[in-house]
Amino acid sequence: MTGGLRVPDRPKPVRCSRPMDWILISFVGLLAVALAIAIGIALDRDRTLGDTRAAIARSSLGLDPVAARSGGGRPRPRPEAERLAMDADIDPSVDLPTLVRRLSDRLDGAEFELDQQVRNASYLADLMGVGIVRLDEHGIVELANAAAHILLRRPAGSLRGRTVIETFVDGRVEEVIDTARAAGAGSGEFRLSGAEGPIVIVRARRSPVSGMWIVLEDVSELRRLQQIRTEFVDNLSHELRTPLSTVSLLAETLARDAVAAGDGVPPRMRDRIDKIEVETGHLVQMVNELLDLARIEGGGPLVLLDDVDLGRVAVDAAERLRLFADRQHLRLVVDVPTELPPVRGDESRLGQVVVNLVHNALKFGRKEDRDERSEVGDADARPRSVEESEGLDPPEVRVAVRAGDGSVVLTVEDHGVGIPAADQGRIFERFYKVDRVRVRGGGTGLGLSIARHVIEQHGGRIGVQSTEGRGSTFRVELPAAGSGGTTEA
Repeated sequence: MTGGLRVPDRPKPVRCSRPMDWILISFVGLLAVALAIAIGIALDRDRTLGDTRAAIARSSLGLDPVAARSGGGRPRPRPEAERLAMDADIDPSVDLPTLVRRLSDRLDGAEFELDQQVRNASYLADLMGVGIVRLDEHGIVELANAAAHILLRRPAGSLRGRTVIETFVDGRVEEVIDTARAAGAGSGEFRLSGAEGPIVIVRARRSPVSGMWIVLEDVSELRRLQQIRTEFVDNLSHELRTPLSTVSLLAETLARDAVAAGDGVPPRMRDRIDKIEVETGHLVQMVNELLDLARIEGGGPLVLLDDVDLGRVAVDAAERLRLFADRQHLRLVVDVPTELPPVRGDESRLGQVVVNLVHNALKFGRKEDRDERSEVGDADARPRSVEESEGLDPPEVRVAVRAGDGSVVLTVEDHGVGIPAADQGRIFERFYKVDRVRVRGGGTGLGLSIARHVIEQHGGRIGVQSTEGRGSTFRVELPAAGSGGTTEA
C-alpha cells in the first residue's frame, strides 16, 4: 500500500481443462458414428424390404426386373402385370404384410374358382354317365367323380388315396394304364366288379402336365341290345333257312320238268319258273350271309393261330370265279409274286373276303348296265360286249398281292361303273347298296360288311378308291406274321 491508496490484488491464473474437452469431443464423435451406423442399418433394411416387395410382386404379378425403372428405383411392371394388379387391387409399392395378405387372398380366390370348375366338370361327367378318375405320378387316385364310384360299386368318396389295383381290382386295367403311361394312350373293354358287374370301356390318357386321366364309359346296355339283335338275326335266319331250301328245291324241280316237257310249257311259264329259281337263290344267299355276319359279330375276337399264304388264297378265289368272269366277258388277271410273308389268320374267313371282293368286281366290272335284259327276262342274258363286236380285248379285273412294310396288301381293281363319292363312306354298312337299279338282279348288301368285320378281326384295314364311270380299287392290308401288328378287332 502506497500513499494511502490500496492497490487491488491481481487475480490468480485459472488452469485450462484440456483433458475434459477431449473427452467431450470424443463422446460427441462416438455418438455421431453410432447415429451414422444406425442410419446405415435402417437404410439397408429399408432397401432389403423394398427388394423383397419387388421380388414378391415379380413372382406374383410378372414384374419385369429389366424394364426401365421409374420413381424410387422400383421395377416397372409389364402391361399384363399392371392389368392383373389393377384387377386384384394390388400395388407393389404397399408395405410387405399388406402385399402378402392381398396375394394370399388372390390365391385363395383362384383356388376356389378352380375347385368350382372341377366340380362343374365332374357334375357334367356325372350327367353323361361317364366316370372320371385322375391318378397322380405314383398311380394314386387324386380325384374320382360320383359316376366312377357307381360304376366301380364303391361308396361315395372312398376311392381317393387308393392305388390302381385297389380301385379297379383288375390287372387288365393296370395294363391299359401302363400302356398309356408308355405310349400316351390306352384303352380296353372289360367287365368290372365280377360276373354281374357292368361292361366298361376304359380309356387312359397321359396328362400333359402330370399324372393320368382315366375315363370309364358304361356300355352294358349297348352290348345287351347288340346281343339281342345278333340272336334275333341268328334265330330268324335259321327259321328261314329250311323253308327257303324247300322252295329252292321245288323251283329247281319245276325248271327240270319244264325242260323235259319241251314245247308243252309256254315260254312265259318257263320264264316265271326261272325267276322263282333266281329270286329264291338270292334269298338263300341273304340268309347264309346273315348267319355269317351274326357269327362274326357275336363270336368275339378270332383266335389267329395259322400262317396263311394270302397269295394262294387269292389264286384259289380267282379260280372259283373264273367261269363267272367268262360269262361277264371279263378277263380275270391274278398277279401274285412267288414269295410273300404269311399273315396270321383264319384261311376260310380270308378266302370269303377275297371271293366277295372279286365277285363284286366282276359283277360291276363293265360300264354297261348289268340289268339290261331281254324282253322275256332271260336270267342268262349278258350285257352286250362292245369289245367282242370290235375285236378288242375284254375289260380286265386285276387281283394283286404285294408285300408291304410289315404287312401284306391285297388289291382288287376293275374298270367298270365305279362308286359315287357320296356313297363311298357307306358301302361297308350292312344292306347298303349304291344303286338299287344296277343291283336289282342280285346282291344282298352284306358282302362288304362281312369283309370289313373279318379284316378288322384280323387287325387289318380295308378301303376303296373309286371314280364313278372309271372303276374301283379295293385295298386290304393285313399285318404280316411276326410283325407285331394288331390282331384283335
